Formats: sequence, structure tokens, C-alpha cells
Amino acid sequence: MAMAGLYRRILPSPPAIDFASSEGKKLFTEAIHNGTMEGFFKLISYFQTQSEPAYCGLASLSMVLNALAIDPGRKWKGPWRWFDENMLDCCEPLEKVKDKGISFGKVVCLGHCAGANVEAFRTNQSTIDDFRKYVIACSQSDDCHVISSYHRGTFKQTGTGHFSPIGGYHAERDMALILDVARFKYPPHWVPLGLLWEAMDTVDESTGLRRGFMLVSRRQRAPALLLYAETMKDVKNVLATVFMSLPLDFAEFIKWVAEIRRKEDGGQGLSEEEKGRLSIKEEVLKQVQETGLYNHVTDILSSQNLVCLTKQAMGHRDSLPKYCLLKCIAAKVGWDYLDREDSVLSSMAIGVSLDPDL
Repeated sequence: MAMAGLYRRILPSPPAIDFASSEGKKLFTEAIHNGTMEGFFKLISYFQTQSEPAYCGLASLSMVLNALAIDPGRKWKGPWRWFDENMLDCCEPLEKVKDKGISFGKVVCLGHCAGANVEAFRTNQSTIDDFRKYVIACSQSDDCHVISSYHRGTFKQTGTGHFSPIGGYHAERDMALILDVARFKYPPHWVPLGLLWEAMDTVDESTGLRRGFMLVSRRQRAPALLLYAETMKDVKNVLATVFMSLPLDFAEFIKWVAEIRRKEDGGQGLSEEEKGRLSIKEEVLKQVQETGLYNHVTDILSSQNLVCLTKQAMGHRDSLPKYCLLKCIAAKVGWDYLDREDSVLSSMAIGVSLDPDL
């Protein structure tokens, strides 16, 4: 009797070399000896299998964020703060990712939203020599990691676009170790770096843009903001101090997120389900606008010309300043505070972060 479904795939070799094979182990040992496996150990400590067939981008990013010990600032389960695929929803609705996957630009967006420093390079914006340089640099350190977006067909593998972190580099053979997050399908494997570049130098049909790679690292944060009792007399004083402390490039980040979303979602119609969600969010927004906290923050931002609410810098949609405002509140005041003190505002912050039309 035939069994339903599929159990793994045979890794096409060549061009790939199974990490657990004799040759794969030899490459690993030599690369360790040459100092180009330093990033591997943190990554392997947090290696995860994508929980959905289309979650390769989310799994790769959550694995890297945990390897970099970036605190998500909100709870995963129980008392624990931890990055999980289902928490990476600020740039694309999870339902949409589950159905169609996620683009290169939106994975980069998610990395920024999660608090990481992300440098993204499409293949038409870089060279293979630059790529090799970055792979070597991150393989010699555990302070940064490379996530590659590539087409599986180049390696004679089944499937199309895929994301996975690069776990190491073998200099003599010029090979990179792919820690494939679809572990139910293929094991980790070594591939020629030149062939990996060819696999990245392909067009994502959903966006019409080239694939590429991204460097993910921890942000160099400024000292924590201290609030002194003698200067913090009321809510307005606290919020004014918080918003005055936003990073200088915060407006550019909001503008960047908006541009990515418009560019990749432009012209695509919304489903009836998405329209329904948007109408609910609009109704919640009306409730939010009636809260005292919203009015306090709006007054502060408009009166002091802070970076978060400059329409000219961020676009012309009325929803953008609201999106920015709620993102600022969530990031700076804290999710726990919003959940505890103003559940309506918290709900709106979450809702807007899922808005596919921003």
C-alpha cells in the first residue's frame, strides 16, 4: 500500500556535497583548521527546521536572530522571550507568507523590524568577489551571518526560490556550507561558491527583481535611556523624552519599509478576507484616536516636529503617520506596557503591523 506524502529527497551530488558524508566532514575539518567556521557554532546551536513549506525566509531569519542573541523584547511562550517564525509578521501577513512565501526585500524588512542591522545586496548591486569577501568575513566571526536567497534549480534540486543561512566557507575548494532550513527535504550541504552566486543571480518572478544575499548583525546600540523621577512629572513628559530619543535614521527606516511594501505589493488586488481585516483595523483606529495616550503622543510629535511624523519624508498616504506613530510607541514604550495599560492601542499596533497595504 502506497504511503501518502514524501519522505525527504536525495541530495543531487554533484554539485552539492552532503555535510555528513566523508567528504563533507573532511571539508568541515579543514575549514575549522583554517578559521572559516567560526560563525558555524552559534548558528548550529539555533538551527531550526522551517515549520511551513513556505517559511524558509522566516526560519532563516529567526535562526540568525537567535544566534546573534538579539532580544525580541516580547514574549514567545510562557515567560520566555525568543524569536519564532510566527513572531516575524511586521512586514507581511503570516497567512500570505504561508500561501506564497516571502520576497527578498521583505525578509530584509523583517530583520530591521526585529532589531538587527541588515545590509542587503541583490546580485545586480554586487559582484561575486564582494560576495566571497562577505562570506569569508562572517565565517571568521560569530558577530555576523549571511542569509542567501537563491534558486534551487541551479543545484539540480527540486523547488524554486529558497532562503538559508551560510554556515561556513572552505577556502581551498571555494565552497560554502548551506544550512538548509528545509531539513525535512535536504540536509546541510557544501556547494561551490560560484554556483551559489549563479543560483542567487536569478529573477524572483513574484517581484521581477534579482535575488541576492544579506548580512545580519547586532546593532551597536546607544546607552539605554534613563528617566529621572524629578523630570518625569506626567505622561506627557515621559512620552516627550521617549520620542526625542529616537535614532536619527528612524524616519528613513519607516520610509524604507513603506517603499518596499509599495514596490512589491503595487497593483496587486486585495482578497475579500484582507479587505475585511482592513475594515476592522480602520474601525479600531477610530477607537485609538479617542484615547488619551494617542492624543498626548500626537500633540508631542506635531508640536516638536519629531522624525516619526513627517509626511513629506515618508509618503503621502494618511495611514503612514499612524503606522509610524504606533511602531514608535510599540518599540519605545514597550509591548508589555501597551498590553497592560491600553489594550485598544496594543491591538491597533499589532493590526497595523500586519497591514499589507502599507
